Amino acid sequence: MSFMRKGIVYLVWMLSLILPFHAIAQDVTISNNLLYDAWLTPNLRVGVRVSPHWSLGLTGGYRPWPSDDNTTRKWRHLLLSPEVRYWTDSVNVHHFIGMNVIYSHYNVGDVKFPFGMYKSVRDERRQGDLGAIGAFYGYSWPLGRYFNIEALIGAAVGYTKYGRYPCVHCGAKIADESKWFAMPQAAINIVFNIPGRPAKQVVVDEKPVFTPTIIKPERFIPLVSPIAERPVRKDSAILANMSNYRPYDRTQILRHDKDALFVLFPVDKSVLKSEYRDNGRMLDRILDVTRKVQEDTTCYIKTIQIIGLASVEGSVANNEKLATNRALALQHFVQEKLNLPDSLFETVGGGEAWAELRDQLDESVKLMPEQSAQFKKAIDIIDKESDLDKREFKLRRLDHGRIWKYIKKNALQMYRNAGYVRVYFETIPDSNAQIINEASELLTTDCDDCYHEALALLQKVRNDERAQNALGVALWLCGQKDEALDCLSRAAANGNADAAANLKNLKK
Repeated sequence: MSFMRKGIVYLVWMLSLILPFHAIAQDVTISNNLLYDAWLTPNLRVGVRVSPHWSLGLTGGYRPWPSDDNTTRKWRHLLLSPEVRYWTDSVNVHHFIGMNVIYSHYNVGDVKFPFGMYKSVRDERRQGDLGAIGAFYGYSWPLGRYFNIEALIGAAVGYTKYGRYPCVHCGAKIADESKWFAMPQAAINIVFNIPGRPAKQVVVDEKPVFTPTIIKPERFIPLVSPIAERPVRKDSAILANMSNYRPYDRTQILRHDKDALFVLFPVDKSVLKSEYRDNGRMLDRILDVTRKVQEDTTCYIKTIQIIGLASVEGSVANNEKLATNRALALQHFVQEKLNLPDSLFETVGGGEAWAELRDQLDESVKLMPEQSAQFKKAIDIIDKESDLDKREFKLRRLDHGRIWKYIKKNALQMYRNAGYVRVYFETIPDSNAQIINEASELLTTDCDDCYHEALALLQKVRNDERAQNALGVALWLCGQKDEALDCLSRAAANGNADAAANLKNLKK
């Protein structure tokens, strides 16, 4: 089989491996190694995301030239390399490490490689096959929605079997040989992402821009009221504007936040179970709200705050670890379902929920005055004893254990949770509303140039129904009366009172 025909067979085999992955992949990347291109080796890598931190890939390269037997040198080869990568942040973002398997069929002679590598092919020709296993480290920089650039470096060790020939075009073989070898790996890849990262989405500010009513010495008094920007979405209590963000500290009383969602865990466990208590409904609500924000073209997620808690029962060291693992369990659940990067999460282990317990005991003082003295003693222990393990021990002994019995029955159970979930979004103004209001303000001036400037602005948003009245006024003041009447009629038909008043004045 000729070298060209063998290369085509291997490439078809490579595609047969790629296509099944492509069919099931949630995210696919196609990349090209610029270093291979510089060595005149056309190449392609296809990668697929298989989990939030893992991806698989397959690289193929084929250099069919020079094919002319009259050339003084020969350097033709086929390369195939499947690989697996682990991403420390999330797939296709920042740092990654990986391992790969390399296969190559080569035919090389009279080639001088840099740095003194492969000296044997300077005077002889080698034709054979090699296999190697390698490891590498790399970093990926996002360049936008669809492109990344990534660099990697590594090394590989392998085994090769080849035939030795005395010259580039000699047919007589000197010998068959084999040997172990080591070689470097390097790449600078241009990466195309399919389907691309989600477009950055926005939520508008509720505060409208004020524009005064237009009063012009014309046949009518044109009315243009300020256009309010689209409201911030309020369909879920766990959503909050980033301006309301507050980093967590252990003095916060999360139980007072009636809008927070609580996902419960069994005693001393950090495995998240949807069938446990009311978790199924709560998890569905968290996913539903977060997914809607992802898909909403008027907003984008800035951060998702998750606070993990544990009850005060048991050792402090165990409860610290337990609270952190509970928060991480909820983070990983959301990531698996919605494909969100680690960078969007603020996941904090809140440790033992002492602030919550103290606040609940303080409420009990007011609700159960007959036992207020005992509750106040418990609060005093919490306030004065800084060693948390000793604090628990003293509470257990207080009032012959009766207070601890009350705490176990009424308080501890609710703190076995990833205690707080809040999705914060960032906002930017409604650009159409800004343009309409800016143009409306220009229409209040007694200036022909300002009218034409306002009309030019409004033409940019002429498909926005909110612009029709102001556009009609601008067209009328610029002398385009037929078009003005069309816009005013359209606005009036959609319920715009200012447009209806303007039409009425024009008829007069």
